[in-house]
Amino acid sequence: MQDGRPEDADLTKTDPFIFYPDLRLHEAASVRPVDADLLDIGRRLLAAAEEARAYGLAAVHIGIVAPVAVVSLGDPSTRDYHLLYNPRVLSTDGPDEPGPEGSVSMPGIEVDVLRAHSAVIAFEDAAGQGQELALSGFAARVAQHEIDQVNGLFFLAKISRLKREAAIRRFAKLGRR
Repeated sequence: MQDGRPEDADLTKTDPFIFYPDLRLHEAASVRPVDADLLDIGRRLLAAAEEARAYGLAAVHIGIVAPVAVVSLGDPSTRDYHLLYNPRVLSTDGPDEPGPEGSVSMPGIEVDVLRAHSAVIAFEDAAGQGQELALSGFAARVAQHEIDQVNGLFFLAKISRLKREAAIRRFAKLGRR
C-alpha cells in the first residue's frame, strides 16, 4: 500500500460520469475552503475532462457534489483547461445568444441555450487565492454552463418545457436513461 492506496490501484483510471436523471445533477455545491480533498477532486475532474475531451465539466459529472469546475477557455478546437474552485458568475453583459450545448451526463443530446455573450467570473485557484476573469463568446458560454451545473442547474433547465421534454425523449430513445 502506498499513499493509502492499494498497490494494484489503477491511478490512470478516470471516474465514470453520472447520467441524467441522477438527482445529484440538481444539487448545488456549497462553497468550501480549497484543501487537499478539493484539490484531489480537481485532479480527478481534470483527468476526466482530458479523457473525454470535454469543453468543461463540473465535479458532479463524476458523481461528487463539490464546488469545482474545469473549463476550456481557449479556442474551441483546442483544450486550454483551467480548474475553478468555488466558481461564480459576477456579471454578464451583451445580448443573450443561442448556442448548442450538451452534457457528458446526457450524451448524444444537444440543444440551443440562450447565454450572455460576456461574463465576468470569480473563482479560487489551487492556492485558494481569489481570481477574476472577463470572458466572451465560447469561453463565456462554457464557464456559465459549468458554473450553473456547480449550482445545481442542469442545462435543460435553461430551455422551454417542450424543448426539454423532447430532449429527454430523444435521450430515452438512445437507451441511456
